[in-house]
Amino acid sequence: MAKFAEPMAQLIDELKKLPGVGSKSAQRMAFYILRASVDDAEALAGAIHNLKEKLHLCSVCSNITDIDPCSYCASATRNQRLVCVVEEPTNIASIEKTRSYNGVYHVLHGAISPLHGIGPEQLRIPSLLKRIESCSVDELIIATNPTIEGEATAVHLTGLIKRPGIKVTRIATGIPAGSDIEYADEVTMLKAMEGRREL
Repeated sequence: MAKFAEPMAQLIDELKKLPGVGSKSAQRMAFYILRASVDDAEALAGAIHNLKEKLHLCSVCSNITDIDPCSYCASATRNQRLVCVVEEPTNIASIEKTRSYNGVYHVLHGAISPLHGIGPEQLRIPSLLKRIESCSVDELIIATNPTIEGEATAVHLTGLIKRPGIKVTRIATGIPAGSDIEYADEVTMLKAMEGRREL
């Protein structure tokens, strides 16, 4: 393997930590940054710094935001009593693309996965239960991924949440089993939301 100057080697090592980025891709990105203007490189560094400094979790739904509560939780036009539970913040964009959902969200930041050491205690479940106990939820849509982990999470949540006065539904199987909703197209996501079922 080629030996790079220390600053280049350090940047390549850091870029390789990104998901889906191997040695070759990290080298290409590092050399692209090297050839970029100082202004472009500083803009990239500034954007990363801004991201880490200004973004935090919404105190209500745990979505990533720069304001608290986030724009979904603070919206006067969204149905605050209809809550869609998702695994990751990136899942929200897939649901929003359908332009048919007008409720709010709750982000778990993962799914139950004993093989990876992730249990219910690692997820953002307590704040969801707090929302439910405040009697401010009519329907809870569980939109976890249709994977083994997502299904386990859905079953666990249903056991915790199912009570009189709260309708608990699960998105329909418009999403292929074993895939992530983040990659679903608009029509598939729309069908999944329309075909949700009560648990």
